[in-house]
Amino acid sequence: MYDKIILISGPTASGKSKLAIDLAKKFSGEIINADSMQVYKEIKILSARPIKLEKIKHHFFGFISAKQNFSTGEWLQLVEKKIREVHDRKKIPIIVGGTGLYFKALINGMAKIPAISKNIRNKTIQLHKKLGNELFYEKLIILDPKCKNIIQPTDPQRMIRAYEVFVHTKKSIQDWKKETKSKFNNKQFIKILLSPEKIILHKKIEKRSKLMISTKTEREVKQFLQLKINTLLPANFIIGIKEFKDYFAKIITKEKLIELIIIRTKQYAKRQFTWQRGQMSDWNQFFDQDYQKLFKKVSNLLSKT
Repeated sequence: MYDKIILISGPTASGKSKLAIDLAKKFSGEIINADSMQVYKEIKILSARPIKLEKIKHHFFGFISAKQNFSTGEWLQLVEKKIREVHDRKKIPIIVGGTGLYFKALINGMAKIPAISKNIRNKTIQLHKKLGNELFYEKLIILDPKCKNIIQPTDPQRMIRAYEVFVHTKKSIQDWKKETKSKFNNKQFIKILLSPEKIILHKKIEKRSKLMISTKTEREVKQFLQLKINTLLPANFIIGIKEFKDYFAKIITKEKLIELIIIRTKQYAKRQFTWQRGQMSDWNQFFDQDYQKLFKKVSNLLSKT
């Protein structure tokens, strides 16, 4: 079994971290992060980063400054190397998180796009800043029509990336993506997808969001805001940052703060479900609400494998 790679995904608050830790204990595993917001050092509580247990090794949690732009490609490079290290130790790598793009890159591979020069990157960012989302999107589609309907005008990071890639390589990022191959055999992956009932998940989101709002969280966000991070960098999009900013400015009350965080988290879970239906149809899906039943079923699956 030591050539296997366990993948655990599911919407936010579905219990992925607990399952990963318990499976790591039972099957001699090490946990590797696949959540794009849990990589940042400065945001621990709002990103729902799991508490590390001494007996279980955790990798790539809270190790990047929020001032850095950490891409899917950079994550993939680190994880490919870490998987081999874990296998060499005769342990099982357990990749856990809710970022669908990370899993897609790991399973299908990722385009080896040449490094973009700082000059092109800075010019592209400045152009986006000058034009705004909609006008920049129009310019992107004229430059690279293959991005139409694939990249949305509400996604500045992907728009900027597509634009700079075309300017630098004279080739669509969509064409680059077609030239991909995973470094692992698909048979090595054991894909576990948690799909709790919507009403149960919403209750968990509400409970976690209410518990999350504390003086510690306020302090965490205030320290983050003091860094004055570029508004286009991913860490700014962590759910709660914008809401806390409005709360500190007395634009909204604490009750409204909690309400908005719950709403945005539910919306995020909905997008994750949509991704799962479209991109994870071949995963082993588990609907169990009872954790012990869930753990037993997943354990049985892994034991057979």
